[in-house]
Amino acid sequence: MLKILGKLRPYWPQTLLLAAITLAGVYTDLALPSLMARIINQGIAAQDLPLIFLTGGEMLLCALLGVLCAVGSGILGAQVSMGFGRDLRGMVFRKAAALSLTEFESLGTATLITRTTNDVNQIQMFVMMAFRILIRAPLMILGGVTMALNSSAALSQVVLLSVPALVITVVLVSSVALPLSGTIQRSVDRVNLILREKLTGLRVERAFGTEGYEEERFDGANSALTAVTIKMHRTMAILMPVLTLIMSFTQIGLVWSGAVQIDAGSLLVGDMMAVIQYVMQIMMSLMMFTMIFVMAPRAVASARRITQVLDLPEAIADPEGPAPRTGLRGTVEFRDVSLTYQGAEKPVLEGISFTARPGEVTAVIGSTGSGKSTLVNLIPRFFDATGGQVLVDGVDVRQMTQRQLRDKIGFVPQKALLFRGTIRENIAYGKPDATEEEILAAAKTAQALDFIREKPGGLDAPVAQLGQNFSGGQKQRLSIARALVRRPEVYIFDDSFSALDAKTDAALRAALRETTRDATVLIVAQKVSTIMDADRILVLDGGGCVGMGTHRELLQSCPVYQEIVYSQMSAEEVGA
Repeated sequence: MLKILGKLRPYWPQTLLLAAITLAGVYTDLALPSLMARIINQGIAAQDLPLIFLTGGEMLLCALLGVLCAVGSGILGAQVSMGFGRDLRGMVFRKAAALSLTEFESLGTATLITRTTNDVNQIQMFVMMAFRILIRAPLMILGGVTMALNSSAALSQVVLLSVPALVITVVLVSSVALPLSGTIQRSVDRVNLILREKLTGLRVERAFGTEGYEEERFDGANSALTAVTIKMHRTMAILMPVLTLIMSFTQIGLVWSGAVQIDAGSLLVGDMMAVIQYVMQIMMSLMMFTMIFVMAPRAVASARRITQVLDLPEAIADPEGPAPRTGLRGTVEFRDVSLTYQGAEKPVLEGISFTARPGEVTAVIGSTGSGKSTLVNLIPRFFDATGGQVLVDGVDVRQMTQRQLRDKIGFVPQKALLFRGTIRENIAYGKPDATEEEILAAAKTAQALDFIREKPGGLDAPVAQLGQNFSGGQKQRLSIARALVRRPEVYIFDDSFSALDAKTDAALRAALRETTRDATVLIVAQKVSTIMDADRILVLDGGGCVGMGTHRELLQSCPVYQEIVYSQMSAEEVGA
């Protein structure tokens, strides 16, 4: 928690101003009982009307100043806490964006969403309360004790019994509530995860008629969250009745003790009233502390979860001194590359070596799980090889900045993903300053221009979240156009033709040959027809390269490739 609060340094000027305003407000609150005692002891007893009006005017001024200080501290506290929450959300978001795929998947999308929203909100609310209470309450307690002792030291001794009782109650309740807070946040993670899966997989759920199962799963997580939250609030609910009871007994003790001293002539009525007010201010300040303790357990749990994200070491980081550029442009080379995931028993890729040059098409094919997508994901450094080297333009990708490396690459992922907005914005996502001519040219090459023109608004037609208002083939073609508009040195197509019909596939590949003739092209494919014309085909099996060559060469020398080909094509088609 202290580490998170340490990030408040930029807000020290506002904090100091807030402290000054709070100090002024405390002064006015402490002055009011003293002025009231003066009226009772001197003004009313002597029937001195000028003194009564003068002192009353001072009380009104103090009250007005107190209101202004309260408003000012509220505004400043809100500005600091909201700004801090904004900064903290930004830090978590940027950290999540910088994580490698392995780190990202180890945490999970649902928990990252919860930590960026719910956990930050918990800390933000805690900071808002802390700024208003942690500055004011200690000053009020210190000032109240001083003024009470000055008015009547004997009467103020009642506080020596009530304050320890308050502190012990708060500590005991908080010690029970703190573990429950961590459980609540984990339960929120679970609810978010199930809800996200339910909403994302709504069509599958309805198609298989599993609404009842999904409802039971959600109800289970929701009930668990409800139960632990109720337990938490039941625990915290003990605080207020106990604290109110202690305050009530304190008031009784003060009135009884004060009455005895007044009867003995050792205490004035005004002083007794002032001491009661000061003691109540002390007790109220202590009760305000309890509000911090009510929020602190969840805020501490949230701070730990956010710190866990911020402190997570980045496996993919830019080098301190990037390697200088070479004269090559678009050359991709794998030198005995291997990749083993942390905790895995065997490597996903092993001993992969090849070179892809500009003007060439290098294809990767193999059975499901053979490592095809993993191989091309090593080029833009979504993962780092655990053995060997991946070089782009003759430089190890680990010796280049991520921005420098990825500016060279146009990547079309296996799962076509569109962003909410317009078609124009989605295609220009790869090049924000792209002209309309460049966007149209990319769409034409990707065979997307026809259906774009059919849409109301053309390029400005809306795209729903995740592109749900487009078919699978349309999303793939828009994703390809997004990569083409960049005009990169290296194109990577990760099984991005799978949703296209044969006619569109052939037309798209023919258009790509012209557009990408000066660039290096790597294609991951399941369909043999997509890669038959490639200059080089890598055949993967079990993470290793079992064949490399042209279509005709592999048909003669690679049994795995032969098996793939004959599973998709007839003997006559292969012979042709």
